[in-house]
Amino acid sequence: MSTPITFPDGLPISAAVDEIRAALDAHQVVIVAGETGSGKTTQLPKICLAAGRRRIGHTQPRRIAARTVAGRIAEELGVELGDTVGYQVRFTRRAGRDTAIKVMTDGILLAEIAHDRDLRHYDTIIIDEAHERSLNIDFLLGYLKQLLPRRPDLRVIVTSATIDTERFSTHFGGAPIIEVSGRTFPVDVVYDPPSNPDADQVDGIAEAVKALHALGGGDILVFLSGEREIADAADAIAALKLPDVEILPLFARLSAAEQNRVFQPHRGTRVVLATNVAETSLTVPGIRYVVDPGFARISRYSARTKVQRLPIEPISQASANQRAGRCGRLGPGVCIRLYSEDDFASRPEFTEPEILRTNLASVILQMAEARLGPIEDFPFVERPDTHQVRDGLRLLTELGALAKPDARAGVQLTPIGRLLARLPLDPRLGRMLVEADARGCLKKATAIVAALAIPDVRERPADKQQQADEFHRRFWSDDPATASGQRDPSDINAILRLWRHLRTQRRELSGNAFRRLCRDEFLNYLRVREWQDLTSQLRDICKELGLGRTPTAATSDGDGLHISVLSGLLSHVGLVDTAAAARATQPTAKPGRRRPMAEYLGARGARFAIQPGSAAAKAEPPLVMAVELVETSRLWARTVAPIRAEWIEDVGAHLVKRQYSEPRWSASGGQVVADERVSLLGVPIVAGRTVSYGGIDPVVAREIFIQSALVEGQWRTRHHFFARNERVRREAEDLEERTRRRDLVVDDRALFAFYDERIPAGITTVAHFDRWWRDKRRADDAFLDLTFDDITSDAAGGLRPDDFPDVWTVGDTSVPVSYTFDPGQRHDGVTVELDVSLLNQVDAAPFTWQVPGLRLELATELIRGLPKATRVRFVPAPDWARRALDHLGAKPELSALPFPVALARALTALSGDPLTEDAFGVDALPEHLRVTYVVTDATLRAQESELGHGKDLAALRKQFAPALAQRLNAAAGELAHAGASNWQFGTIPETVELATTPSPLFGYPALVDLTDKVGVRIANTARQASRWQRLGLRRLVTLVSVDPTRSVFAHLSNETKFALAAGPYASLNALLADARLKATADLLARAGIDADRVRDEAAFARVVEVVRPDVANRMQQVVAIAGRILGRHQAVLRAVEGRPTDASLADLRAQLDNLVFPGFIAATPEPHFGALERYLQAAQSRVAAWTSHPAREQQGLEVIGALEDAYAAVVDRYDVGELPAEAAEVGWLLEELRVSLFAQSLGTAQPVSAKRVRSAIDALG
Repeated sequence: MSTPITFPDGLPISAAVDEIRAALDAHQVVIVAGETGSGKTTQLPKICLAAGRRRIGHTQPRRIAARTVAGRIAEELGVELGDTVGYQVRFTRRAGRDTAIKVMTDGILLAEIAHDRDLRHYDTIIIDEAHERSLNIDFLLGYLKQLLPRRPDLRVIVTSATIDTERFSTHFGGAPIIEVSGRTFPVDVVYDPPSNPDADQVDGIAEAVKALHALGGGDILVFLSGEREIADAADAIAALKLPDVEILPLFARLSAAEQNRVFQPHRGTRVVLATNVAETSLTVPGIRYVVDPGFARISRYSARTKVQRLPIEPISQASANQRAGRCGRLGPGVCIRLYSEDDFASRPEFTEPEILRTNLASVILQMAEARLGPIEDFPFVERPDTHQVRDGLRLLTELGALAKPDARAGVQLTPIGRLLARLPLDPRLGRMLVEADARGCLKKATAIVAALAIPDVRERPADKQQQADEFHRRFWSDDPATASGQRDPSDINAILRLWRHLRTQRRELSGNAFRRLCRDEFLNYLRVREWQDLTSQLRDICKELGLGRTPTAATSDGDGLHISVLSGLLSHVGLVDTAAAARATQPTAKPGRRRPMAEYLGARGARFAIQPGSAAAKAEPPLVMAVELVETSRLWARTVAPIRAEWIEDVGAHLVKRQYSEPRWSASGGQVVADERVSLLGVPIVAGRTVSYGGIDPVVAREIFIQSALVEGQWRTRHHFFARNERVRREAEDLEERTRRRDLVVDDRALFAFYDERIPAGITTVAHFDRWWRDKRRADDAFLDLTFDDITSDAAGGLRPDDFPDVWTVGDTSVPVSYTFDPGQRHDGVTVELDVSLLNQVDAAPFTWQVPGLRLELATELIRGLPKATRVRFVPAPDWARRALDHLGAKPELSALPFPVALARALTALSGDPLTEDAFGVDALPEHLRVTYVVTDATLRAQESELGHGKDLAALRKQFAPALAQRLNAAAGELAHAGASNWQFGTIPETVELATTPSPLFGYPALVDLTDKVGVRIANTARQASRWQRLGLRRLVTLVSVDPTRSVFAHLSNETKFALAAGPYASLNALLADARLKATADLLARAGIDADRVRDEAAFARVVEVVRPDVANRMQQVVAIAGRILGRHQAVLRAVEGRPTDASLADLRAQLDNLVFPGFIAATPEPHFGALERYLQAAQSRVAAWTSHPAREQQGLEVIGALEDAYAAVVDRYDVGELPAEAAEVGWLLEELRVSLFAQSLGTAQPVSAKRVRSAIDALG
């Protein structure tokens, strides 16, 4: 370079050139402080060049500044840009090997450290605008402090506005500070706080503008916190209708043309409404007045929500002074602060450095790549909060960039982390490219990432918002149609659609036409070009890094692209709050009210809503990801796309937490399963899913497999050992049921231990087991076999299986027996199964003895049920029960009796005290000690075969007698006969054996009295058949004999006729017909004819010949006797007529009803028929003595009452007409006892006493 280096005289820094050069010679670090306009940015590199420095690195906070400054320096030095003076910004480099002054963004210098740890490419480094304290600036300042001892030749200049320069000096060990004053004029600061704290800030701004406009002489700059506030202020100022005023907004999202308007000449007064972009980054010309409300949106990282917020906060004193300085460039200015001086004094002196309010992920990444050690040991100008460091490490861990997230020990990068460190992008965006490379969609992803890395290309001018929205809706909408006609609520796809649209138009249109297209479609042309350029640059960088070699994905569904984007946004996932959504769909109280936006549950407890402009806003997908979470009035999600839970589980596998509950055995699946709940940073992405548990907790899964499949038997398997073990288990459990104990079968713990000892670790599923057992059984097929001893406890040792038989044999019949131990249930205890065909063949007595294993308990309980006065003689009951059973064992003849009868006799013999069966409370026995009879019908299906059940066999016989008779007669075929008035039955066998299922059915054919004819039917029992045969023969002989009734009636006296008419019969004819039957029966008995032997027509004819001659004479006798009986009966009734009912009268009436009733003539056999008159005479004498001998009446009543009760218990065991002859005789003996007790003078037919009657009753069993 031949042109001499000169310094403009008008710049304040020119006066300090020599001082600065001298400081550089004496010190490694020099701090140069000066306001905007002092010339430090353009002149310092020239001063260094003039001082002989030849490799000068000059950093700028912004790309536009780097390009502009480099151009200005080259112009002043008279050199070509890119030669002696060059610049480098992200993706753009105009500098060569001989470049002496290289202007770059601070991020570029930061990136160079990775491959040039000592920055040997530079001998001088200028860090400009250090007062902004950006993240990159603080990192460079810290790194340079470490580097300087290693590079004594290196010189560092730190420039700053006159803000906290002492901090920089202290950081570099007391580096000298050179003050360079700016070109400023006095500024009059006016404090004008609102009089009302609730007043609208916009009104204050409008009033301040109105006052400043009245002063005239310059433009007005109003600082506001955001676009909405600018729009509100513009409306308020326009409403003032100030003359010759132009209102211009100024904020980052404005189009380039709108931003440039503030630099263009104008007439009148201009009111510029700007965000804090005009505070230091841009110098707005012509400003004489400033209105400062005192607020700004400050980017701040929330440690709670882990998102970068943009809250509106009061600005610092330094920022307020910077704003005031904007109006002192041209001449004296006025700054109106819309807050009090005390408020100003209470504010922080400086704006908090970015490193204290941002996520440190990028810094940590670069430090790790440069191997600078732990971040907490790094010499930052101000050490970041440990929470911020932790958040940075957490983000890099989230992205899969760190192998060891430990700040103290130093972080180590994974292959993904090393790639992220080499990509000049935010780590989240870089992670998207790395994932896209793996999924074969890198080309599309570069376009998406480039769009996310720059400001939104869409423009929305305040006066054309509706038109802009219409154009943009083609790509962003709540329901844009895809090629398939489906709704697509993805902003990612919307960006891709816009990219393809612009790419197509760029190819088809000229440069100017494309520019016009962007303007007409409300797209920022420069940002579109930046997007296109950045996309190309990203693809080049990816190629240099070896990315893009994975074949492009063949699918077109976009899953791969969305998964790639998701990989960088795992902590920006949200699940729709269904509860809030349900409330939102309810009818509102006010019609027309807008439905509330859906709220999403985000990571670490955050809650956000989708920004209304998103394509997903109205669709409200259940699960979404957001590129940005920014907090303004609320937490908003920007650039949103729906996702699926399985995508999160894929790329977020290292972050998701899986909780498992209710591990259980699945018999159908042959494995242990559990309910899985998957969450990502607190967001539940899978609420409940059934998964295999074997790989999660093999130990527990194996335990459940053994317990459920093998111990509890929840396994459908064909393994032989399993069937054998089940059989042994059933045998043991059956023994418990029989013995009514629950301590015989070992508990599950013992069975578990058996299998646990034998089955290897790692066997958790049926498949695992089958593979192991296939080999093991070849060596020992019985390895897993349980023995009876394995499955039973020591308590089972003394039990005898014979005491609990499976079959109960009664005579020639064997019936199945089952056992149930289920107290309170109807089948608890012993159950005997009887086919209906066996009801008439088995005797009930043997079943009263119970099975041998329960007989001792039965005897004990019967003894305990004795009346207390009796029971005390048999204590302790178990001992007496054992003695009684031993006695019965020695008396086999007693085994035919019912057990209560036999037990009473045994106890009587052992104690010497008389005891009868009626003393036992049989009905009060525990249910399990009374046999349950189940009546079945083998001809029916198994599920319908049970006809009924009960504890009383006699009652069951009575209940099912019709059914049995029906079966018998149906099976008998031609043996049954509907009826005839003479013998038409051929030969009637005494018994028949009918082939029925399940066993032969035995029947007893007999004549049946049908009143006007006689038929043949099959009786259930021999006793029933004998009674039927006797009555049927009597009727048939009567039917074939000449009827003597007319003759008999003609010979009756009037007295007899009168007595007969007063009888219990319905008519006199009915009485005479009954007498005729009685006469026939008496003649048969006198002739010694056994009705059971009359089985054919010849035998019947012989009987008729014997009986026929004497029927009339015997009927005459019967009628005469009946007359006397009924006369005596009437006399007794007259004697008690009108007497109050008492015990004696009740007993007497019961006796009369038993003696005289319709049909009593034929029903009363000889010789008792003739004794009826005496019994009635005795009753008459008894009535007569009631008043004269009451004591005898009471004594006799007690005796007869006790015996009647005992006899009734015997009679009740039989159906009507089925009472055996020997039992009937005891009834007549009771009548003789009544004669003896109440009318002894009449005499008895045989010796009789209470004791004799008691013995006769006991003999009946």
